[in-house]
Amino acid sequence: MTTQVVFRIDKKVKDKAMKRAKREGIPFAAVMKIAARAYAQERFHIDGTQEEKFNTKTAREIRAAIRDIEQGKNIISFKSTKEMDDYLLSR
Repeated sequence: MTTQVVFRIDKKVKDKAMKRAKREGIPFAAVMKIAARAYAQERFHIDGTQEEKFNTKTAREIRAAIRDIEQGKNIISFKSTKEMDDYLLSR
């Protein structure tokens, strides 16, 4: 028995994968089935650390936040969760 799987993927990635499969004479559906089977049988591993691509503004804000943490700036500590909740709810 088979079942259908539907998921979204970046068009460029899909097109590139389909082009490679065609060049190698393998139907794209077969590539997906082989990958799924290998993953299920623990022969295909994903490290889980996919690199994020941030836009310029977000990347700048993240760098600034990391810099602040490293320098001990703009860091608030709380003695209890109630103190933290009170602070957050007051904003």
